[in-house]
Amino acid sequence: MRHFLWAICAFGLALAGCSGSSDEPVVRMSVASYNMPNLPFFIADSKGYFEEAGVKVRTENFAQGGSKVLQALVSGSTDVAVGFYDHTIQMQTKNKDVVAFVMLASNSGLVLAAGKNSKFDPARPETIRGSKVGITAPGSSSDFFIRYYLQRNGISANDISLIGVGSGAAAVAALEQGNIDLLVNYDPAATMLEARKIGRILIDARSEGGAQAVYGGVYPASVLYAQRDFIAKHPEQIEKITRAMLKALTFIQDNDPQAIAGAVPPEYLAGDRKTYELAIQKAKAIFSKDGRFHPDDGKAPLAVLSAFNPDVRKTRIDLARTYTNEFVDRASAASGGAK
Repeated sequence: MRHFLWAICAFGLALAGCSGSSDEPVVRMSVASYNMPNLPFFIADSKGYFEEAGVKVRTENFAQGGSKVLQALVSGSTDVAVGFYDHTIQMQTKNKDVVAFVMLASNSGLVLAAGKNSKFDPARPETIRGSKVGITAPGSSSDFFIRYYLQRNGISANDISLIGVGSGAAAVAALEQGNIDLLVNYDPAATMLEARKIGRILIDARSEGGAQAVYGGVYPASVLYAQRDFIAKHPEQIEKITRAMLKALTFIQDNDPQAIAGAVPPEYLAGDRKTYELAIQKAKAIFSKDGRFHPDDGKAPLAVLSAFNPDVRKTRIDLARTYTNEFVDRASAASGGAK
């Protein structure tokens, strides 16, 4: 009898899906890189939190930077992006309704590091002129970081050369080989270049105080975002993804760097687990504790983008439309409240 029932279920699956499970849509998710602000996503993926939440995902990693992920979302080749919150502001200038629905990192974690031969002195901003500056990719948040620094100090972007070098070990190698003079990047690259005595950090936005000095406020970093139409059509999948991300954030808060490093894929460690553990220790404060957005979160990113992006400056940006806490609230309520 048991075999007969199994055969009926198998026949039903082949036709229309036994208990409806085969009809569950696969959500395509793209992530910018292995940079530290994106760590909660990789935790959720490697520990099976998406499956536990009951959502099917297919992931893709664009090592070149967040701007590539944004392009994939807008073109329709991905459904959910793991990237920086400031992209949601950018998209309003293009009449694209892009909405962040869970905060992963509430601070950028970016640093500006100098190679051994760099003559740049932050006390004399003009000394940056003529430098080759490595960023993850044009149009990425590392690009915004350096452009805002230049604008605040009355220096033209034409006075430097901006070079896309990716992130992680590739970015560190570019600095070590002298292909660039300065590097704007995240952990683990930031900690790696110091540990290997390849360069020195001159401007550090990993701490709240550092972010205040660089941006004039805390600068929300990695979030999950999607086009509003997709969210409206797939609210159950968005809630399940959010549930998985909240579990990952809790895991980061509740565990030490050694346990966290042990939970990510080997490629995330860039071949140096000890340095990566140190990077986690230095960057742990950037991660959100509850995944929620606050009304003031968008002010610093808007100010940064307005400083050098004329499209943002001339567009009336509605920050309330750049994020929603609906799915964090629903996921938290379903699990008995977020930590």
